[in-house]
Amino acid sequence: MATIQELTDIAVHFRTERDWQQFHNPKDVALSMALEVSELSEIMEWRNGPELENHLAANREHVGQELSDILGWVLLLAHDLQIDLPVAFKAKMRNNAEKYPVEKARGVAKKYTEL
Repeated sequence: MATIQELTDIAVHFRTERDWQQFHNPKDVALSMALEVSELSEIMEWRNGPELENHLAANREHVGQELSDILGWVLLLAHDLQIDLPVAFKAKMRNNAEKYPVEKARGVAKKYTEL
């Protein structure tokens, strides 16, 4: 399995070869990421239950492509802003564990302020 650093290196190399960094300010990278999330959401739009499950299974490659586009933008933005994603992710998960203790949040779909 590839590391986050290896994937980041691939994304940065791809961008550098094309001289695209000049277009990749944080705002535009975040907007591009949001657009890719929209493309992923569009695959699922108006489907639920078994129909959604079947559609996702039938479009697994397309879903993987959209997830990869999102991941690429995440990696580039973290690189450009010098954010260590593993460190940031672990800290965020510790924070979430405090906000959503298992004994209060298990099986409950409420925001932490409503628990």
